[in-house]
Amino acid sequence: DRLPIIYLVDSAGVYLPMQDEIFPDKEHFGRIFRNNAIMSSMGITQIAAVMGSCVAGGAYLPIMSDEALIVDKTGSIFLAGSYLVKAAIGENIDNETLGGATTHCEISGVTDFKAKDDKDVLDRIKNIVSKMGDFEKAGFNREKSIKPALEQKDIYGILPKSRSEQYNMMEIIKRLVDNSDFDEYKAGYGQSIITGYARIDGWAVGIVANQRLVSKTKKGEIQFGGVIYSDSADKATRFIANCNQKKIPLVFLQDVTGFMVGSKSEHGGIIKDGAKMVNAVSNSVVPKFTVVIGNSYGAGNYAMCGKAYDPRLIFAWPSAELAVMGGAQAAKVLMQIEAASLKAKGEMIDEAKETELFNKIKAKYDAQVSPYYAASRLWTDAIIDPLETRTWISMGIEAANHAPIEKKFNLGVIQV
Repeated sequence: DRLPIIYLVDSAGVYLPMQDEIFPDKEHFGRIFRNNAIMSSMGITQIAAVMGSCVAGGAYLPIMSDEALIVDKTGSIFLAGSYLVKAAIGENIDNETLGGATTHCEISGVTDFKAKDDKDVLDRIKNIVSKMGDFEKAGFNREKSIKPALEQKDIYGILPKSRSEQYNMMEIIKRLVDNSDFDEYKAGYGQSIITGYARIDGWAVGIVANQRLVSKTKKGEIQFGGVIYSDSADKATRFIANCNQKKIPLVFLQDVTGFMVGSKSEHGGIIKDGAKMVNAVSNSVVPKFTVVIGNSYGAGNYAMCGKAYDPRLIFAWPSAELAVMGGAQAAKVLMQIEAASLKAKGEMIDEAKETELFNKIKAKYDAQVSPYYAASRLWTDAIIDPLETRTWISMGIEAANHAPIEKKFNLGVIQV
């Protein structure tokens, strides 16, 4: 989003007992400094406040910033601290003299401002930022914000406790969008995915959401809620392309169990239709924002813009579940594999053993699908109250608006 970056630095460098997991690889510690340099060349402002001891690799980040401020008596910067200096070259020196605020502001010239305390350094940063000029914007459409006409707190009652129960996603959408106005795209086609245009806090958005109600097509086919079928994947692909054509940010509301399986779906080309949707999400150039409302399973996570597909923000409600598949489904699959393996050896699993194995697998999966498990591993950016969703999306689009779109939208080769 090319927003200015403020670093509040207090770093001892690499944690030596884990150096092999931090130091040498492409996305490890050194990548930070490479990113400092690249972002500077892109014109992204970086300001660092040295508020503690910055040693070795930790010393480079603030000094590769545009401006470095240091707090007197508490901030220090050096490639090696006094103990290592003593061990390496036999010099006796204290840390303040070696690399404190006075040293770097008045002798080495490494830092630019000396602050008397933490409050002073933060106030100085505010003053610097307040004088920054404006930059070119992406130009996303925004009008005056209007609160949803329907009561937002109703969301708590609409969303069922069980992730397997039905509910109408349209009722959620109408409590998230301005004035509860939603212009649905292809309403009668591919009904397991809802697509349409709306505004959130005044910003124009395109919404792609999983419908959790069971629906019936005009051909008489029953479609389960939360499942992506060929027609819904086809609709979503076209809608994503339209939003890129119109420069409208995309919002994905996830409650998806995956793509439809079985001979009918396979013969109908579900793989190529799903691949088209994944292609459109992957190559989308407008900002994408993902809200994990309920289930986020397997390839459904990918098609609905999971973490791997570069949403600007991805956040979850406490009701979210993220995994390759649900605990019960995974346990049943693994149970069948285990039973088949034993049968091939001439053995059979009795009912007690089957129940024990099932419960063990399910318990493990249930723990891992928690949104807190996901957030602790940075698979999502935050877990939020559903009523904060409008604020998060608006904040995200406002940030994204600072980064003009430079890449052309191109789907590449797709199967039709």
